[in-house]
Amino acid sequence: MDIRYLGHSSFKLSGSSAKVVTDPFDPAQVGLKYSKQECDIVTVSHEHGDHNKTDFMTSDPLIIDIPGEYERKGIRVTGFESFHDDKQGAERGKNILFKIEIDDVSILHCGDLGHMLTNEMIEEIGEVDVLLIPSGGFYTITADEAATIVRAIEPHIVIPMHYGHPDMNPELAGKLAPLSTFLSAMGGQTVEPLNKLTVKKSELEEISSQVVVLEVSL
Repeated sequence: MDIRYLGHSSFKLSGSSAKVVTDPFDPAQVGLKYSKQECDIVTVSHEHGDHNKTDFMTSDPLIIDIPGEYERKGIRVTGFESFHDDKQGAERGKNILFKIEIDDVSILHCGDLGHMLTNEMIEEIGEVDVLLIPSGGFYTITADEAATIVRAIEPHIVIPMHYGHPDMNPELAGKLAPLSTFLSAMGGQTVEPLNKLTVKKSELEEISSQVVVLEVSL
């Protein structure tokens, strides 16, 4: 299973039987380029323009934008209700965490999670192989909070997202902490960015909370 980073909170997950795109964004709003994508499933964590640009898909995918359990072409998706802020959604509304299971690998995409996860939520989500987590703060959890959640979930691999990128709209980038803040929170790891990440279930056993940084793939 391959993971490519399309920018902001958007990833393309390519399995042996199907493809998933998470949180496609409006390039005019984010400031990063966004190409048309072909996929079988699109997950939308919440209805903001930098996360719900589903009309950029060239195929006719299953669009999942509410919590629940779904399956298509051998891919299982489970959506868990959460909030976009730490005030039960009073400021920014709800958010959905999506657990996506492809080729026996479980990926948790946190969307714009705005609060810490309870032990009950972590137990409900279950095992996570790859954690895609926001780290820029302001609109979401901070880098320190993200690192705390990583330690609680204990994924094999963690990939940061939704941080300040130099090519973003300056107004948006100025409100988000840079990637280096999250890397510091994770112990100051030095990470060489990858163009894509190939994940095999059989190779994950010896890996524990390894930070992987992906370059934006246009």
